[in-house]
Amino acid sequence: MNKVRLNERIKIQSTSWLIMLPGIVLFAFFLWVPLIQSIRMSLYRTRNVELVEFIGFNNYLSVFRNPDFHQAIANTFTYTFWSLMIGFLVPIFMAIVIGETVRGRGFFRTAAYIPNVLPGLAAVLLWSAFFSAERTGVINILLGYLGFERMAFLSEAHLVIPLIVVTATWKGAGATALIYMAGLAGINPELYEAATIDGAGVLKRIRYITIPAIFNLGSTLLILQIIAIFQIMYEPLVLTSGGPDNASLSVMLLMWRYAFGGNMDFGRASAVAVIIAIILLIFTAIYSLVNKYKTDWDG
Repeated sequence: MNKVRLNERIKIQSTSWLIMLPGIVLFAFFLWVPLIQSIRMSLYRTRNVELVEFIGFNNYLSVFRNPDFHQAIANTFTYTFWSLMIGFLVPIFMAIVIGETVRGRGFFRTAAYIPNVLPGLAAVLLWSAFFSAERTGVINILLGYLGFERMAFLSEAHLVIPLIVVTATWKGAGATALIYMAGLAGINPELYEAATIDGAGVLKRIRYITIPAIFNLGSTLLILQIIAIFQIMYEPLVLTSGGPDNASLSVMLLMWRYAFGGNMDFGRASAVAVIIAIILLIFTAIYSLVNKYKTDWDG
């Protein structure tokens, strides 16, 4: 009897592994193989993608000694700050406002998602027309009507990162808001009805019902947002090319410069990629520990 059960268990496990095998193969091919190859390439002097000579950690030392790397790291943390101030809060605000809307909720959901349909590059080019320092720049046209002088928005070092974050937020906030709205849909309506009967206004309902209900979802999207902002590249590349004076240079854009900016130094580009991966792994580990601590505390 035990032998029959053992055979059945082996058969079930074998079937499960066979079902998962295509996904495992694709996962390894498109994720682990490139990752291992990047780590390997970061330890070599390269000619384009050809490994020429093993040089150990010299690529990493070269990257760390480059002042542009220090600037890129500082800028990336600035991107993260503004992304949390703007890009993280705006979708939550949109979801709550649309959720509290009585009429036209479907229209507002569709309108919020439309920017996400646009290709990323097209959205950046659209906003470059808004921020243009020329007379044809949309914002400068509006400023002209109000009697103000023209401004070169993307040439102001203290403005360029917040403006790039605004661009990225406009592109992706609607899709994130829909995720929050899905989370809000799972809240029992009786909770809101009971709160309304007890005299709770909109702000109190949001504070004591809505926010606690989406807290876990928000914490997950928070770490995903940090991971995404560390990979920001084409927005500063198209809008400012990392300028003015490297004020908008991100670590991903620095990696692109190493790889495609003229020297085709894929060794140092791979070193930057590995450094980014290590930083994000640290953030993810911290998030996992905090989340585990919170779960144990709540339990």
